[in-house]
Amino acid sequence: MDSTGHDRPAAADREWRPGPVVLGVAWEPSESLIRAGASLAARLGAHLICAYVDPASYLTEWEPAVSRTSASLDPAVNTETDFPSGQVRDVLQAVLGPPGEEWSFRVLNGAVAQALGRLAASTDASLLIVGGQRPGRLHAVERMLEGSVEGELAGRQHRPVLVIPQQGR
Repeated sequence: MDSTGHDRPAAADREWRPGPVVLGVAWEPSESLIRAGASLAARLGAHLICAYVDPASYLTEWEPAVSRTSASLDPAVNTETDFPSGQVRDVLQAVLGPPGEEWSFRVLNGAVAQALGRLAASTDASLLIVGGQRPGRLHAVERMLEGSVEGELAGRQHRPVLVIPQQGR
């Protein structure tokens, strides 16, 4: 057990996974983060999965069973939620071109770090990439209330987590 209370294999017991690279992207994705993730995935010969976690969503499994109307893996259709993910997809396509063999896009629900961690586990990702903390008072308050995604991922993952600092914001 490590200092965070999680069971982790010793460094010598861990091997590099040949799986895809998961890149967590925010509603206003950073072009430099997208390019860095794509470049690293290409150098590793890995598929890049760009993942956006919808901040207005949550896992329906948290609702009481008697009031649950859908499952998170089979969500009810809500066209209002298409806007942020559609905007993110458009930015990704402008930077990376159309999705295909090199990259794909996923929209996730729930807490950001947990959703990215579930995706990394379900795809047996070799690496998880996220952007570093955004500067500013509003983001500082957000981190204080919600915690830092990169900190939570680094503390919970059994795979490498790469944090790429935000540039010029």
